[in-house]
Amino acid sequence: QVQLVESGGGLVQAGDSLRLSCAASGRTFSSYTMAWFRQAPGREREFVAGIDWEGGRTRYADSAQGRFTVSRDNPKNTLYLKMNSLKPEDTAVYYCAADAHAFFISMATMRYDYWGQGTQVTVSS
Repeated sequence: QVQLVESGGGLVQAGDSLRLSCAASGRTFSSYTMAWFRQAPGREREFVAGIDWEGGRTRYADSAQGRFTVSRDNPKNTLYLKMNSLKPEDTAVYYCAADAHAFFISMATMRYDYWGQGTQVTVSS
């Protein structure tokens, strides 16, 4: 089992950057596919970006492609999401998630076994 704790959210202006972190407990972090999701008020939780267990493959939602970068540091048990050129529509609670059984990076919330509590990102115009 793994516990996930996100940090790094905040209030920024459009065009600014933020880096989110997700600290994981447990010895098996390096074997999990990891992903970032987000959920805005009144909307369903949606996939943002994912990374395979060794960091060799990544996958992005169209809305994140070219602006966001997902990465991981397995020795530090930490997942990151660097977000550039933020837009008001990026405002949401951002969650990290772990898939303990993946052979691919899924965009479906149901595939993920463990979730963090979320961190709020608010982008003002």
